[in-house]
Amino acid sequence: MTSPKNDAPETRTEPSRIREGLPFPLGATWDGLGVNFALFSANATKVELCIFDDSGEVELERIELPEYTDEIYHGYLPDAHPGLIYGYRVYGPYDPANGHRFNHNKLLIDPYAKQLVGELKWSEALFGYTIGHKDADLSFDERDSAPFVPKCKVIDPAHTWGNDQRVSVPWDKTIIYETHVRGISMRHPAVPENVRGTFAGLMVDEVIEHIRKLGVSSVELLPIHAFVNDQHLLQKGMTNYWGYNSIAFFAPDPRYIASGKIAEFKEMVAHLHEANLEVILDVVYNHTAEGNEQGPTLSMRGIDNASYYRLMPDDKRYYINDSGTGNTLDLSHPCVLQMVTDSLRYWATEMHVDGFRFDLATILGRYHDGFDERHSFLVACRQDPVLRQVKMIAEPWDCGPGGYQVGG
Repeated sequence: MTSPKNDAPETRTEPSRIREGLPFPLGATWDGLGVNFALFSANATKVELCIFDDSGEVELERIELPEYTDEIYHGYLPDAHPGLIYGYRVYGPYDPANGHRFNHNKLLIDPYAKQLVGELKWSEALFGYTIGHKDADLSFDERDSAPFVPKCKVIDPAHTWGNDQRVSVPWDKTIIYETHVRGISMRHPAVPENVRGTFAGLMVDEVIEHIRKLGVSSVELLPIHAFVNDQHLLQKGMTNYWGYNSIAFFAPDPRYIASGKIAEFKEMVAHLHEANLEVILDVVYNHTAEGNEQGPTLSMRGIDNASYYRLMPDDKRYYINDSGTGNTLDLSHPCVLQMVTDSLRYWATEMHVDGFRFDLATILGRYHDGFDERHSFLVACRQDPVLRQVKMIAEPWDCGPGGYQVGG
């Protein structure tokens, strides 16, 4: 696997084009006149906003974000609009022994991206280190990963919901039907072939009627956040069907969107609500698809590895692996906690989701010395005016010490 030479466009910081913007909200936010970009990193030294053509294949420009406020890099593009394709390059020390894995040669997915375009194409260029090097992950790879990484897309969140509202089924009346977006619609004879395996396929009247006839109150969708097909599965001619390998917690997986528009998910929710069915999402906030120290640099690892992930206290080169997948997100860090709760609020408010089922939920309540039922994440969910109103279901275990948390 090889990578083309990095013929990088010239970095520009032009006062007439990029303004200081605001450090909030995080992500790319269109205000009708332009787009504000804000990215958290406590340890980076510089952040470049990379603009691509509509295909996402040609990098047109790199613009340094001009301001840094409370560990947030930010800038405002007055001429930007929905549909703009972008990513980030983040500069800082490459010092794995101390937990830092910055590599500006790697294009990074915005953790707050609302939509991704393109699929991950496995290449050695995706890794921050040089595969096969005698120093392993302590080496530094200079190849450009942009041709192989999904890009972020600025969206217009406006949507006409009509009379749609949350379906609030009492717990003692709740009967949950767990299903998969692709699985339920892929072979249903009433679903047109061009929308099978997508949100549009799930909202077909005959599919919804089938669910209603089962006598259930709620539909729980297996993970729909954008996820990665594991390299070792593809090498065996297999694929990651289940989706428990998230890389973007605000973006639905592009493979489930027949129309290419985020509104398709919202329309599906509205159709299920019209049938008086709750919509619950199976969410995976315990780890990401970046794996352990030998994994690729796709997003958070390259943005601020030492902040996003729980690292071994005596050797920060290595990751704590309470998830069993190679890494564990550190929800004891305030900005990681904010990202997860922001994601939950986004799906509950902007996407009208009725509840969440948390994969390996014990991890979400862990500090470095173990599980704590008063963990800041659990407290935040209980007191948040939005989240306290939605259904929350915990898978009460993980792979770490004392991870089995069933019962009192």
